Amino acid sequence: MSEMACNGGNSANGGASCNCGCGCAHGPKFEEIVPLPGVQYCTDSPPWLDTLALGFQHYIITLGTTALISSIFVNELGGSNVEKAKVFQCLLFVSGVNTLLQTLFGTRLPSVIVGSYSYITPMISILQAKRHNTLLGPYGVEDCACHRFEQTMRSMQGALLVASCFQMLVGFLGVWTKVIRFLTPLSTGPLVTFTGLGLHYLGFPKLMKCAEAGVPELVLAVFISQYLPSLCKTKRFRYLWDRFAILLSVLFLGILSLILTESGAYDHVSLNRQASCRTDRAGLMSGASWIYIPYPFQWGRPTFNPGEAFAIMTATMVASVESSGAFLATARYGSDKPVPTSILNGGVGWLGFGTLLSGMFGTVTGPTASVQNVGYLAMTRVGSRRVAQVSAGFMIFFSVLGKFGAIFASIPLPILAALYCIFFGYVSSAGLGLLQYCNLNILRTKFILGFSFFLGLSIPQYFREHQLSSGASPVHTPSRWFNDIITVIFTSHATVAISVSVILDRTLAHEPEGGKPPDTPDSNQEPEGGKPPDTPDSIQSDPKLNHEDDIPESTSPTSNYEPCITELTNPTPNYEQCILELTIPGQPCSCFRPIPNHEGLVGLGIPCSCFGVELVGSDLPCS
Repeated sequence: MSEMACNGGNSANGGASCNCGCGCAHGPKFEEIVPLPGVQYCTDSPPWLDTLALGFQHYIITLGTTALISSIFVNELGGSNVEKAKVFQCLLFVSGVNTLLQTLFGTRLPSVIVGSYSYITPMISILQAKRHNTLLGPYGVEDCACHRFEQTMRSMQGALLVASCFQMLVGFLGVWTKVIRFLTPLSTGPLVTFTGLGLHYLGFPKLMKCAEAGVPELVLAVFISQYLPSLCKTKRFRYLWDRFAILLSVLFLGILSLILTESGAYDHVSLNRQASCRTDRAGLMSGASWIYIPYPFQWGRPTFNPGEAFAIMTATMVASVESSGAFLATARYGSDKPVPTSILNGGVGWLGFGTLLSGMFGTVTGPTASVQNVGYLAMTRVGSRRVAQVSAGFMIFFSVLGKFGAIFASIPLPILAALYCIFFGYVSSAGLGLLQYCNLNILRTKFILGFSFFLGLSIPQYFREHQLSSGASPVHTPSRWFNDIITVIFTSHATVAISVSVILDRTLAHEPEGGKPPDTPDSNQEPEGGKPPDTPDSIQSDPKLNHEDDIPESTSPTSNYEPCITELTNPTPNYEQCILELTIPGQPCSCFRPIPNHEGLVGLGIPCSCFGVELVGSDLPCS
């Protein structure tokens, strides 16, 4: 991001120093960032009582991801509710510790760290390995299932431990800087956009698994947060609806779901519908103990397999890409300055340390920055780092007090999926906002954006549909770990989108060879008659050319363009100096766009051969 320049325009690198202490000093500066109205930024914390309530809302939002990942793996492993509760509590505990580390030492942004979906494919491959399916228990089938669960968890832990070393080296040694230096607003836009948009399958599809709970939650959350504040005349009530819409709506729908469950409304529906709608189907209340303190290597000594470790390394890189997009969106909603590359380096490095903790405690997945919690920052307009740290305290507290944590984790997933529809939309809009620093009137920009957006949607969808229909990856090689690597990369919407956009942005030419538009005469040759071709005489005699901007007329057929080219690449170019040097009769025009105070002049980054005296101070359209 040291080269945050885009096609058709320059951007200034670096930024003014900031004393907020939120990882925003000397950030890459596309343009002057316009602060979002009414936002409390990183160190601007609300009162303690409000901070506790806002932090608890953060905690509620993380429960959906934590419970879903725990259920996916434990059910596949054939574990009981006791194992599911332990995995859930371990994942919640490590997420809280990682959030504290990230806010204190990593990016120092109000980012919440949760389990990542990027690890699902290689982890499923590990638990389906033949060496785990052929385990025999000397004391019966139940003992065999328990033994298989522990052996598989040890393999997952070993792969996470190896991959964490790689991720920490990439972050702390500055390797990630070498990767993200290729980012421009033209490639960062698709990254951040698909960080939110790529999780679309967790939104409305999950919501409709229990529509009577999900749809009212979606409508109620939008109404409370967006409509009620403008309808209330009392400032206190406006603040209440604005900040605590999630807590109020989830509390109401959670109680309604509990009433429907206890009244027997779901007793005669399908098992899948019961699992989505009932509050007693998670199995966490029955499996969790009252007090349980997670500890390292509780499943035994980790085992290591090179192929599985390579697949998990790829998952760490995908999680790092998606987390970088989440960090950039967090900086927009929780900080008034962009994020410098050093901060993203530290963020990835501390994610690697979080992966190390995940391998030690056995959480079945690695960490990533929570996308839904970024959307929560935008919804409440509270980017306080203290709020994120309080939410980490809630995670750790309720992971130890298992029964109390299981009460909140029993909220049906469709209720939380309704909130995801709002949160992921906020994150996607942060990515689209970066496109304001690009010249969208150039076909090169339109091609890169359209192509990367389409493939970012289409390729992962193909991989996902192929897996659902055939139960296997579309990549078929003898190496199972290689198949997992390709699948992990190409099922990530953000990774595909940014890969396509970066490759195109770095390889497509910004201008035709020779520094002039194609099919135009040489800029140093004056056409016959002493005026540009197809130019009316009235334009040549327009008095605005010589008087409106006090630009002297030049009669020399040549000019030294080098000073102007250098001047135009500066963060604050001297347009007057360039105009004086480029007012040469007979210059061709085919790539003009208006700039402030000089209508008709080409913008930054356009070759000098595109300037012409006939356009200085005029309103001619681009030919």
